[in-house]
Amino acid sequence: MHSIKLIIEYDGTNYCGWQFQPNGLTVQEVLEGGLLKLLGEPVRLRSSGRTDAGVHAKGMVAVFTTSRELPPAAYSHGLNNLIPSDMAIQSAQEVPALFNPRADARGKLYRYTILNSPTRAPLSRFTSWLIKEELDLFAMREAACFFIGEHDFRAFQAANCAAKTTVRTITGLDITATPGGFIEIDVRGTGFLRNMVRIMVGTLVAVGRGRMDRGSVAGLLAQGDRSLSGATAPPQGLCLVEVYY
Repeated sequence: MHSIKLIIEYDGTNYCGWQFQPNGLTVQEVLEGGLLKLLGEPVRLRSSGRTDAGVHAKGMVAVFTTSRELPPAAYSHGLNNLIPSDMAIQSAQEVPALFNPRADARGKLYRYTILNSPTRAPLSRFTSWLIKEELDLFAMREAACFFIGEHDFRAFQAANCAAKTTVRTITGLDITATPGGFIEIDVRGTGFLRNMVRIMVGTLVAVGRGRMDRGSVAGLLAQGDRSLSGATAPPQGLCLVEVYY
């Protein structure tokens, strides 16, 4: 048997997230359908994590095993001819059978994109969150500093999160203004709870709008009360950029 690691990029707009769902089409379902056509046998993808409906990825990592022996180009080129244009295999390589894309990951980088503009930009509506009022980036950066390090992120998880522990480590958080009115929030960490990045972003935006004090993040981490933290930022602004091994 051969274990094949894929690096996958996809636009999540038209999908109900990564993992199989009974209520709609998912990225995993489409990719496994393409692999069935390519290999002539069913395979199951094991991923480095999950993305929710509408969330994108540039560097999702997934692994499958197959009895077929094909060159890597069969996956990076051949499989791309069998799947929709809103997803692509960026690279493929054979890895040891014991490689676990989730357990072996040392960290992840997520990027959240905000369009801070009084006027909407139709071409960016599926890849950013439009906020028309001007945000105070200085206050947001000050608030972001409180996230760095190991903390209990109970106040920054979805209600249906099934994680065994809510303690996570954030290793970096950068907020960068880019041309065209865009703001990129890069969050690096060793692991994340469900909706954690989107709630962190929603809290930072509340600070940027002046609706929450810049020092309140420390209190939210200490209290662990989800009802006190910011709203969950919409999914289309979030992208899984890279998984580190």
